[in-house]
Amino acid sequence: MSALAPYATAQAAPAEGGQLAGFGEDPWWLIGGKVVVVFAFLVVTVLLTMWIERRVIGRMQLRVGPNRAGPQGLLQGLADGVKLALKEDIVPRHVDKVVFVLAPVMSAVPAFISFAIIPFGPEVSIFGHTTALQLTDLPVAVLLVLAMSSMGIYGIVLAGWSSMSPYSLLGGLRSSAQMISYEIAMGLSFVAVFMFAGSMSTSEIVAAQDKTWFVILLAPSFVVYVITMMGESNRIPFDLPEGEGELVGGFHTEYSSLKFAMFFLAEYINLTTLSALATTLFLGGWRAPFPISTVWAGANSGWWPILWFLAKVFLFIFFFIWLRGTLPRVRYDQLMKLGWKVLMPFSLGWILLVATIRALKNDGHDMRTIVIGTAVAAAVVLVATVVWELMRGGEDDKEIVPGAAGHGGPAAAAGGFPVPPLDAPHYHGRAREPGGASTIETPPEEVTSGTH
Repeated sequence: MSALAPYATAQAAPAEGGQLAGFGEDPWWLIGGKVVVVFAFLVVTVLLTMWIERRVIGRMQLRVGPNRAGPQGLLQGLADGVKLALKEDIVPRHVDKVVFVLAPVMSAVPAFISFAIIPFGPEVSIFGHTTALQLTDLPVAVLLVLAMSSMGIYGIVLAGWSSMSPYSLLGGLRSSAQMISYEIAMGLSFVAVFMFAGSMSTSEIVAAQDKTWFVILLAPSFVVYVITMMGESNRIPFDLPEGEGELVGGFHTEYSSLKFAMFFLAEYINLTTLSALATTLFLGGWRAPFPISTVWAGANSGWWPILWFLAKVFLFIFFFIWLRGTLPRVRYDQLMKLGWKVLMPFSLGWILLVATIRALKNDGHDMRTIVIGTAVAAAVVLVATVVWELMRGGEDDKEIVPGAAGHGGPAAAAGGFPVPPLDAPHYHGRAREPGGASTIETPPEEVTSGTH
């Protein structure tokens, strides 16, 4: 990958593994083996990611982290899985039991399916059969990932609705609104990639980056995708559906045992899938980085590309962990404003600019320097706008909120934002009887002393 190399065009010939015609012709035992390998890879990656996250954040926060289960705490994730499997499975009395049980499955299954179109490497020979290191590919493979992420959100929404809890319901509604706003921006970030690659097939997108990675040519699309992938994964700073401060545990408040473990598994698999998709679309996929690809002729052949692919994926996972240990949770209005008022308009304008550049390139104009310069400038403007929107604190919205500070009302003490009434009977040691009367349950001195 060299920034000075001629950038890939829509007519770029597919390289190794970039042929759609080869998929579906493998023997049954080879297809089954690929399925088992992908499944095992995702499960092992989840366990390894949990360990890396705890150790890295522990180091960032000047604490030890897990160091008891296995060497250096390496088996802590496996111990947590065993613990969750052996915990009592509590189902609240008033839940919709069918939907309550189905929701975790609807979150976990699409997470596994999304990884089927990710290419691990080029074509190799396995027991005399030449096959691509990829489970399958489609002419619209990237759209499969968007479809599966949209299906996975149904599990979160139904989990919140079936729990019959206001906290869970609010968490599910937050997640649906967040998915809609950030899924649109994510889809728009893919359009420029499709224009330059001339295909929606993941193997052909990797083949189109044989000279220059799209992270250089399409830097603004990469920045938009990185922001939206944080929103899609429901992790800090965008983990509003699981806001512990106001929603207890969010949509999975009422879940325990293996049902909770499936939500946990889906979150970390989505983290891996989003990192692998970013690697495939913008970082050349399984191709070796510069200067390895220039000094070593066999870097992009055989089994070596798996090493480059895994290194890029785990760098993205480390980036997620780094953000979690660094950034605070944003406010919900900031989250939605960033998606609708910044990312979407910017993505639409960037698509129009990319289409113009592609049209001029097709007419024979040399647009190489213009493409790279425009991409870098647009990416800098986008990053500056995002930082400004998240740091300014929403001062413009305070005056339009009823009861804002300076106007009196119950919300004045909350900085201008509406809050629930804080004068409920149980705050004074009283409880409501079925008939509506209040009775004193605890003496005031016990309430004051904190024994109640």
